[in-house]
Amino acid sequence: MKQKFDSIIIGSGQAGTPLLFSLASKGKKVAFIEKTQVGGTCLNVGCTPTKTYVASARRMWDIKHSNDVGVDFEGSFKANMNAIKDRKDASIAKSVQGIHSAIENNKHIHFFKGEAHFISDNEVSVNDEILTADEIFINVGGRAFVPDEYKDIPHLTNVSVLNLKELPEHLIIVGGSYIGLEFGQIFKRFGSKVTIIERGERIISREDIAISDEIQKFLKADGIEFVFNAKKITPSYNGNQVSLKINDEVEVSGSHLLLAIGRKPNTDIVKIENTTISVNKRGFINVNDYCETNVKGIFALGDCNGKGAFTHTAYNDYQIVENYLFADKSRKISDRISTYGLFVDPPLGRCGMTKAEALSKGINLLEGKREMSRIARAKEKAETYGFMSVLVDADTDQIIGACVLGTGGDEIVTSILNVMYAKKSYKLIRDSVVLHPTISELIPTTLEKLKAIHE
Repeated sequence: MKQKFDSIIIGSGQAGTPLLFSLASKGKKVAFIEKTQVGGTCLNVGCTPTKTYVASARRMWDIKHSNDVGVDFEGSFKANMNAIKDRKDASIAKSVQGIHSAIENNKHIHFFKGEAHFISDNEVSVNDEILTADEIFINVGGRAFVPDEYKDIPHLTNVSVLNLKELPEHLIIVGGSYIGLEFGQIFKRFGSKVTIIERGERIISREDIAISDEIQKFLKADGIEFVFNAKKITPSYNGNQVSLKINDEVEVSGSHLLLAIGRKPNTDIVKIENTTISVNKRGFINVNDYCETNVKGIFALGDCNGKGAFTHTAYNDYQIVENYLFADKSRKISDRISTYGLFVDPPLGRCGMTKAEALSKGINLLEGKREMSRIARAKEKAETYGFMSVLVDADTDQIIGACVLGTGGDEIVTSILNVMYAKKSYKLIRDSVVLHPTISELIPTTLEKLKAIHE
């Protein structure tokens, strides 16, 4: 017997969960399906747990570098992996319990713990029950990509690495991008030996070369080792050590292996092939500007639609869908400006285009750039790695991209992003009076001396 609902939400990530309570507040009868823990990737295995680890790693760095700021320290210190993990787990549990309580106390929400599978466009099975609705919202997220050659090799992913109770002696990380770099610095500061192996010529190839080089510089200063141009990697395991033969020449062996090669959408798990919903060759669900698929009434939100791989883009997907369903349909995916952070220490905050992207589009480009080593507040804090860069379209005077790599960069970049959304001239912040002493106060100064960029 089929159970009929007004709406079905598959997955409880940062789009599905707020949408759930919005639909319920309108009196809709909603089926809410989650196969693991409510809260999605961000809460359980993403932003929340990793940033607690970043904070612990930063404390390790502070103690080690106390002499840099005139503080004498004598004694030993070490990372207590059990305590670090317990702190992370407690933070997650509190939030998960809050969501569960809200679900249990809402008469319009019917919660199903289990793995959802599509039977047809508007029919979903879970735990041998069949649910149907005219509106279905897919928020199933993604998972770590594990190539076939690693399937029989003991390995960690971004999920399992957070369950370690003992510190790896030597952590080998395959993948020199965002996830790999964050975990690399975390565990190096905890006390592991860390080697990052990257297929390309440099880390985070999506970024401009100057950013890759500067981040590599301070990660090397932390003691992380790098191997580049690893076009061929042959893994093996001898019962004690994982070994990677690189390009049939170099061999790297370690106690633990973390795969940070990329992620894939979970659309195969929900058996999307049983529907007429359109997906691309990588498995991402194709959607329009309002997150709606080619099947009317079916929406895909968050990582599984390929329109963003961040908590903030997932939440914006929820805002777009809610606006589409209940308001004036004025919010669209195409209206948002790309923004994200890399939470190494010091962090990278980025918004808009990179320099390479702007040049490839033939934009008449101006750049304002300032090294952190020239900023008084950074010197006072003894944290002078990095730089800030602001890109301006010379034909419109509008900011089209920016990065702040350095202390506070993940917070500071939002002030630039706000001006971009306002579509105002860069002169608005160039001529503003900014609080001293801060890192932000150098944004106006940086914009006073723009230089033309041609390559």
